[in-house]
Amino acid sequence: MMKFWGHIFSVTAVALLLAGLPVKATVEQILSPECREFLYMGTAPVGLEDHSLVKICQRYNNKPRYVTLYNTKDHVPVYSAYTFKRSDGEKKVDVPWMYEPQLSTSSDTGEMQQFPRGYMHQNFEDAQAVLEDYANAVLYERGHLNPDEHQANPDDKAATYTLTNVVPQVREFHRGPWKAQEHIIRRRLNNYCRGTAYMVTGITSSGNMIRRHNIGRVAVPTYLWSAYCCIDYDHNAPYDERYKFPAFAHYGLNDKENNQILELSVPKLEEFLKKSTFVDKNFQIFVDDCVPPGSA
Repeated sequence: MMKFWGHIFSVTAVALLLAGLPVKATVEQILSPECREFLYMGTAPVGLEDHSLVKICQRYNNKPRYVTLYNTKDHVPVYSAYTFKRSDGEKKVDVPWMYEPQLSTSSDTGEMQQFPRGYMHQNFEDAQAVLEDYANAVLYERGHLNPDEHQANPDDKAATYTLTNVVPQVREFHRGPWKAQEHIIRRRLNNYCRGTAYMVTGITSSGNMIRRHNIGRVAVPTYLWSAYCCIDYDHNAPYDERYKFPAFAHYGLNDKENNQILELSVPKLEEFLKKSTFVDKNFQIFVDDCVPPGSA
């Protein structure tokens, strides 16, 4: 199971924030206001703590696009948090895979970069996955946590193609139940969410790793899970859709078999995750489980 201990805060980032100066780095334990816009009520999920976890404000083409909690030990994202954009579901084509230079090195750009040619990846593979990790992993595919079909702007779509936003998904699960559920959520939010839909998609793991040169490199998720929060929705929607607002969730087993998707309430998902992985007893995906302030 994935282990979570305590955050390490960036002293430099804190000092710059207190001084009122801009923090250019994309790895931020204290997220800037422009990055918190992707989180419901500006608040990240609580109860996920580990010394190897860092928050990444995923920037592309000079703009923040979403937030990822990344495990630099297991070389996978724990979750990606983003705002859903109404779209037709078309995938972005011919986008190069990217990496996050801030996880290992200093960068003047403060944003994701295309993988360099040759063996330059050796300079940063200590803290994140690289393309070679997936090269011979024939059982798995690179599965997005923030999928490009949940974005509309070409740059927002392109920004999902970083290895800090993907996990090894079993091919049959990735192309079957999980992809189908991404379509279901896209159609549901397209049709019935009237305001902003906040989404968090994450994983649990149990020690299984993709190995390269006999070294465990990338954790293989046991389960994938996802939840959305949309407090401004169509109250006249059919009941079988309306009861899934303002928030709902789902999860599935990352395997060839028994990989059906289970939809459930956000509190029920939190209960499941508390039993399936090491999270704090106060673990919560959305503030007050996405119950709007003032609601009964």
